Amino acid sequence: MSITMGDAVARCVPRACVLAVGLGLAGGALAEGSYGGPYGFGTPATAEEIAAWDIDAMPDGRGLPPGEGGYEAGKEVYTLQCLACHGPDLGGVAGTGGAALIGGRDTLASGKPKKTVESYWPYASTLFDFTKRAMPFHTPGSMTDDDVYAVTAYILAEGNIIGKDEVMNAETLPKVVMPNADGFIPDPRPDIFNYD
Repeated sequence: MSITMGDAVARCVPRACVLAVGLGLAGGALAEGSYGGPYGFGTPATAEEIAAWDIDAMPDGRGLPPGEGGYEAGKEVYTLQCLACHGPDLGGVAGTGGAALIGGRDTLASGKPKKTVESYWPYASTLFDFTKRAMPFHTPGSMTDDDVYAVTAYILAEGNIIGKDEVMNAETLPKVVMPNADGFIPDPRPDIFNYD
């Protein structure tokens, strides 16, 4: 049995029409400006959702939230939220991805630098900001501001950067002088935004 050109056209034309109509409908939906681009899913973020992630704890204290925490409360938070990855001595746990948090002072210029909160980070606010956003690993952003201040105080005290009696909050945290505060070179170039 042979197929003639007429038979082939008769079979293909209906399929081509269905395809053309389908593409036309899809194109029309996109032209109407539906959210989610060509995929058609997603919703705009609410102001509350944006506020939950719009945190910037700057070295001078701008952006730090209300709340406070000290060493003893921080030790409890650390035990519950951090110890599994960062270890009982804050030295990290191999195989978990949890890096050492303290130690390494005066190793940065050596052949084997140990970059930790204690030895490398220039601002205490960086510790607060990172912990608030990204920790604990299994539920990032789940700790209260008081818990983050407390665990920050615990880590800083264990690194002998502050005393165990000091309380961290939006006023005291920016005043902490980190051991490597002068170890970075400021970049005087202005921020330039090349994209809209």
